[in-house]
Amino acid sequence: MTERGDLAEPRPHEELADESLISAGVEQAESSLDEDDRLKPEFLSAVLDAVDEGDIDHARELVSPLHPADIADLLELTPAEQRGEVAAALGDLVGAEVLSELNDYVRDDLIGALAPEQVAEFASELDTDDAVAIIEDMEEADQQAVLEAMEPEDRAAIESALSYPEESAGRMMQRDLVAVPEHMTVGQVIDYLRDNGDLTRDFWEIFVVDEGHKPIGTCQLSWVLTCPRGIAMADLMKREQTLIPVDMDQEEVALRFQKYALISAAVVDGSGRLVGMITVDDIVHIISEEAGEDILRLSGAGEGDINEPVMDSYRARVRWLLTNLLTALVASTIIGIFENTIEKMVALATLMPIVAGVGGNAGSQTMAVTVRALATNQITGSNARRTILREIRVALLNGCTVALVLGLGVGLVFHNVALGGVIAAAMMTNIVTAGLSGAAVPLAFDRMNLDPAVASSIFVTMITDSMGFFAFLGLATAAGLTG
Repeated sequence: MTERGDLAEPRPHEELADESLISAGVEQAESSLDEDDRLKPEFLSAVLDAVDEGDIDHARELVSPLHPADIADLLELTPAEQRGEVAAALGDLVGAEVLSELNDYVRDDLIGALAPEQVAEFASELDTDDAVAIIEDMEEADQQAVLEAMEPEDRAAIESALSYPEESAGRMMQRDLVAVPEHMTVGQVIDYLRDNGDLTRDFWEIFVVDEGHKPIGTCQLSWVLTCPRGIAMADLMKREQTLIPVDMDQEEVALRFQKYALISAAVVDGSGRLVGMITVDDIVHIISEEAGEDILRLSGAGEGDINEPVMDSYRARVRWLLTNLLTALVASTIIGIFENTIEKMVALATLMPIVAGVGGNAGSQTMAVTVRALATNQITGSNARRTILREIRVALLNGCTVALVLGLGVGLVFHNVALGGVIAAAMMTNIVTAGLSGAAVPLAFDRMNLDPAVASSIFVTMITDSMGFFAFLGLATAAGLTG
């Protein structure tokens, strides 16, 4: 018989006690969240009140059942002036996992209050990609102090990651993976996994490498567990695999995962050697981040983070607004050209914002579709022209519909058939122009290797506003509506 030593079977009442404690914790965690899994305002108030009153034990009791992501939400919802006090009260509940879930600005605030040794300890507990996310935005002196406090192996991994460009595969990859030579059998691989306690425990596939540590195949963990021990990995592995260059942009990496339905993928350096892996949980974060980034760029709202310092938000947005001011002068100049026409018929001043506004919305619709298609690689050199023609056809249909409704309405309200015809023609012209510019401007910026999400909207707006005013006022003058 095998000696059990000090180990003993748990007594039935102990099992029940443990289960009841776990159940109580789950119920308490659930009671703090609403139906959308957001922390309830009254729960946040209870935690803050407990900290203010110095009842630290009660605050920790409230927070301890929460998932690390929910604790991160709690700190983000806490007013900035109280955040440090709350984090200090919660102590070890604000661990490495919580830091990795925090908003960048909130995390920077908290890390700034920690000693380098504490940051180093947190970073050592995380996967390399999460540790890099914590360290990369620190001041160079603070970053160096944290690195010096880390174990040599962990420090080497972080320094290696920081040597790659920002938002590249090298920054986001994990160094901890399982790689075996092709000559090993399934049984040898299983024994290797069991006997090596230093191996990562979070993996879905095993990479098969040659003598030069270059990946030649991949094998899902489920295949290893369900095959006879004597089968060689060379016979079991799948040789076709998607390899990610270490310097590939993270957005391109996300597109590859989406296109080929990957769960994980090997990352290789310039010589083809296996240096890391990327998993789908990291990609979900990247897809969300990149999508939000493009939306905010279209509006010129900077990073759009509610935790961003006020002056940073101001600097990011005011540049955009001043540029808009300059382009608005173009439309204003066109209105000035037709000043005499407007004076003779005041109805024109009432109606011309409609033409410009609807045209602007039409342009924004087309531009949003085009920018998204560019971001997801749906538009290439082979179908760019076809895309523009498609958007023009859509614009023609939209223009006909809106122009007919608006023309009839204006003709009836103002009892002026000619005015209805002019505004219908102007609306038709502007919507078609909006469709053309909304597709062509982003494509032009992309062809010039400029980010279409950043600059497109300001030019599309200028074009639709200017064309709307020029077409309406020009046609009104040409039609002799003002005598």
